[in-house]
Amino acid sequence: QVQLVQSGGGLVQPGGSLTLSCATSGFTLGYYAIAWFRQAPGKEREGVACINTQDGSTYYADSVKGRFTISRDNDKITVYLQMNSLQSEDTAVYLCAAQAPWVLTTNWNNFRLWGSWGQGSQVTVSS
Repeated sequence: QVQLVQSGGGLVQPGGSLTLSCATSGFTLGYYAIAWFRQAPGKEREGVACINTQDGSTYYADSVKGRFTISRDNDKITVYLQMNSLQSEDTAVYLCAAQAPWVLTTNWNNFRLWGSWGQGSQVTVSS
């Protein structure tokens, strides 16, 4: 059974940085796609970034390109989301998700296609 355990998050001032972590376990395949989504109050869950843990290829939503970086450790067990130049509109609950790599051939930022989820981390950007 795939398990995703998140850490990180919190309160940060505009222009600041935060890093989220997603520790994974229980994969039966050698590699998976891991993504970060976020959900703000009253809004639909949206894809932020995605990584293919096999080859390290990455994908980003336009709203975070150049500010956020998704990466994995060498053991491909933990995935990170480094968030820089944070803005108030980045305030949301952030969730990591896992799925078999086929999801990368589709619209990866459709949250309905992802099968396993972390517990969520609140990120609040405010002065």
